[in-house]
Amino acid sequence: MRSRLVLCATVSLFALGCGGASTKTGATFPSGDIVDLSHAYDEQTIFWPTAAEGFRLRHDAEGMTPAGYYYAANSFSTAEHGGTHLDAPLHFAAGHPSVDQIPIDRFLGPAVVVDVTSQSAADADYQISVADLERVEREQGPIPRDAILLLRTGFSQRWPDAARYLGTAEKGEQAAAKLHFPGLHPDAARWLVANRPVKAIGIDTASIDYGQSMLFETHRILYAADLPAFENLTALDRLPTRGAFIVALPMKIAHGTGAPLRAVAIVPRS
Repeated sequence: MRSRLVLCATVSLFALGCGGASTKTGATFPSGDIVDLSHAYDEQTIFWPTAAEGFRLRHDAEGMTPAGYYYAANSFSTAEHGGTHLDAPLHFAAGHPSVDQIPIDRFLGPAVVVDVTSQSAADADYQISVADLERVEREQGPIPRDAILLLRTGFSQRWPDAARYLGTAEKGEQAAAKLHFPGLHPDAARWLVANRPVKAIGIDTASIDYGQSMLFETHRILYAADLPAFENLTALDRLPTRGAFIVALPMKIAHGTGAPLRAVAIVPRS
């Protein structure tokens, strides 16, 4: 009986049955279908043009051992800010939380999706505005406290073509001026911090600031308020505008300014 109860609790945690489960943070995990919101890390993973290195997987061992069993093991290395990853407040706010210091309940919560795919298709430099957020609230109701706000631009469909996803496939400092992708306008960031205390903000582009930003104002505004961001998300088109539940757990890197992120959504069955 005990093993069955443990199995049921584990399954319910990931919303595959047995009903919802509550965490010590008060978050409730609903039942539903799981949608993977993360890109895989591989040789095609897109990184910021100035990243010192990309993702590297080294095969350390693979094959049959002298004892007669198969064994495989790898080593990997990666820059913090590439692929589907977390931005910790420390990334742009001195003295603010690093990856390991962010309260874990910030990574769990109900999703609110802001869809600006039509605007982004017409303008790669589109910045999601206060008006966009107010439109969503008129259509869907107020953005609830402790939601995870997800910004859907449609750019994840361009992955892993760096030229189309970032605006350029070039590397180095000179490439920054050639970046073109949507982001959150600083005014909208200020509005959220002042009026809508969400847990985190995610986006399906390489940065929470739009590509042409030189001052990274949106990063600075959000992170000064200890509001983390999830960047390079995917599959946001598979989520309803309301009703999904997000579980976005980063690798727990001590003192990290960012970390690889495995983000999933639990979508209620209709």
